[in-house]
Amino acid sequence: MSNNILSGKRVLITQADAFMGPVLCEVFAERGASVIVSTESLLDPASAAAVVASAGRIDALVVNLGVPAPTTAATEVGEAEWRDTFAAMVDPLPRLLRAALPQMIERRSGKILVIGSASALRGMKRSSTYSAARGAQLSYVQAVGVEVAVHNVQVNAIAQNFVENPTYFPPETQANPRFQERLKREVPLGRLVGAREDAEFAAYLCSDPASCFVGQVFPVCGGWVTR
Repeated sequence: MSNNILSGKRVLITQADAFMGPVLCEVFAERGASVIVSTESLLDPASAAAVVASAGRIDALVVNLGVPAPTTAATEVGEAEWRDTFAAMVDPLPRLLRAALPQMIERRSGKILVIGSASALRGMKRSSTYSAARGAQLSYVQAVGVEVAVHNVQVNAIAQNFVENPTYFPPETQANPRFQERLKREVPLGRLVGAREDAEFAAYLCSDPASCFVGQVFPVCGGWVTR
């Protein structure tokens, strides 16, 4: 990959201080992008449009949304857990795209990448709320991706799991012997995907050479979904 694969690109990264945000900002800047860092909460229905408007021209939008995953049995999931999870991870998505797509469609150029989760691709116990929210993200990407492809705008998603990040796999989790055994048992790769490995792939998907992908979901999980 060219070191300057994102040269001249203005890239907006949401919630850049959480989940994959810090490493995405670092790698995208290394690849030549002018990174527009947003750490705004997107819970307010008006905040997404405000964040996009303040960014000005956007060549690529990276939708980075993450909350600690609830681990509630399906029979015990309450209204608050369900609605709070969707409010944080699903509701901001159409608001962001409604704000960002018009300028991309007008220019006939743009990339939108959602940092999603492979939990939507393989069943996991006690994850019904989180998996449902992540699944909604991926379904939305697939639908919008095929809709806007005619305008030369590419909308795709990374569905990740077992990727190094402070939200889901902090150092104390990684150091736990039980987790290390789980990693060897469940992930063919035998280790976590490195944060930078994931971010480098994200940078590629936001670059000009990656213009043939339409509404696609790319698992990045060390083989977890196919074991």
